[in-house]
Amino acid sequence: MDFERKLSTYADLIVSHGLNVQPGQVVNISAEVVHRDLVLEIVESAYRRGAKFVDVDLADPRMAKSRMESSELEHLDFVPRYVTERYKDVVDDVGASLKLIGSEDPDILSDQDPKRLNRARLAAHKAVKYFYDEGIAKSKVHWTVAAAATPAWGQKVFPELDPAEAERALWEEIFKICRADKENCLELWTEHNAALHKRAKAVTEFSIKELHFTGPGTDLRVGLSPKAVFRGGSDRSPRDVEFEPNLPTEEVFTTPDNRATSGKVRATRPFLVTGKLIEGLEIEFEDGVITNFTADSGADAFREYIDSDPGGRRLGEVALVGIDSPVYQSGKVFQEILFDENAACHIAVGQAYKFCLDGGEHMKQDELDALGCNESTVHTDMMISSEEVDVTAITYSDETIDIIRGGNWAI
Repeated sequence: MDFERKLSTYADLIVSHGLNVQPGQVVNISAEVVHRDLVLEIVESAYRRGAKFVDVDLADPRMAKSRMESSELEHLDFVPRYVTERYKDVVDDVGASLKLIGSEDPDILSDQDPKRLNRARLAAHKAVKYFYDEGIAKSKVHWTVAAAATPAWGQKVFPELDPAEAERALWEEIFKICRADKENCLELWTEHNAALHKRAKAVTEFSIKELHFTGPGTDLRVGLSPKAVFRGGSDRSPRDVEFEPNLPTEEVFTTPDNRATSGKVRATRPFLVTGKLIEGLEIEFEDGVITNFTADSGADAFREYIDSDPGGRRLGEVALVGIDSPVYQSGKVFQEILFDENAACHIAVGQAYKFCLDGGEHMKQDELDALGCNESTVHTDMMISSEEVDVTAITYSDETIDIIRGGNWAI
C-alpha cells in the first residue's frame, strides 16, 4: 500500500471502527491546524457514513503559549460558555467525539510555569465536566483518541532523521501499530478486540484482591475491590453500538481501590504532564496516597498536577500490558501517552472509571466511595513495566497467580 492509501485506510479506521459513526450522528473533532490533511480525510469519511454534521476545532499551540505568557493569572480561569455548551450537545445528542494527538511543537509549553498551566487545565476540565461524567464515564458518547504524525514529534522518536523523514517514519509506525498498513485492517481489529475481551474476562474471573508488581526499583501492591471488572478493547454505548476509545489499544485495565496501594514503583518510560516531560520518576505509596516522589526532570510539574485536588495523589486505574504489544515491539519511546501506555503495564493517578466496577455506572456516590472509586480532575498514566517486571495476583480466595512474567503474559 502506498502512503495515500494507508492514510485513507487509517481515516476510515478512525471513523468506522474507532468512532463507529452512525447515520444522523453529530461528530466533534479536536485537533491542531497541522493535522488538517488527516482531518479532511476523516471529515469526508464521516459524511460518507451519514454523519449529520462534523464540527471541527483546530487549535494552534503557539496561541496557547501566548496565553500562558501574557494572560493575567485570574483570566486563566475563564472558559467561554460556548465550550461548555458544545461538549454538552455532544452528550445530549448522543454524538461522537475524536481527539487527535501529536503536537506541531511538543516542547512549546515546557518552559512555562506549571502553576499557570495547571490552573488553565483545571478550568478547562471543570467547564466540560458534564462531558466527562455523562459522556465518557457512561459511554454515551462514541469517543476515540488517535494520533497524527508531525515533523517535530517525528524527531522526538527518530532524532537521527531530518524533520520530513522523521515525520514519514513516524507515520509508518502509526500505520503499522494501528494495522492500517494492511488491506484487511478492520478484520484484524475485530480479531484483536475479541482477544482483548477474552483476556479481560479471564482476568476478571480470577477475582483479584491485589496486584503485586516487582522489578528494579519496584515493589508495589495495588488493591482491588470485589466489584472490579477488567476492560479491554472496544466499548459499547447505550444505543448498543461498539466503538474503540483508543487507537491503538493493547491493555486490559480496571479501577483500583484508592485506599489500598502501598510500596514503591519506578516509571519505565517518560511521560508528559501539562507539556512537561517527567523522567526518572520514582513514587512511594502508603494507604493509597503518594507520600513521596523523586524525578530526574519535571518534578515541579508533577507535584502541581497531583496536588490539583485530594484525589490527585491516589490511583484511578491499573492496567496490564505484555511485551507482545506492537508498541513495545517497535522498540520506540513515543513520548505520547496514547502510544507509550500501550507498551507497558501502567498505573494512573486521578479519576477512576466507574464502568470498571460491576454496576458502577448506576451507583450513587456513597456506594462508589465505599469501593474506593477515586474522584479527581486529573488522570495521567505512568508506565511501570518492562521485560524485567513481574506481576502476580492474589485472589479473594487466597490463590496466587502469575499474570505477567518477564514482561510476558503468563495466563
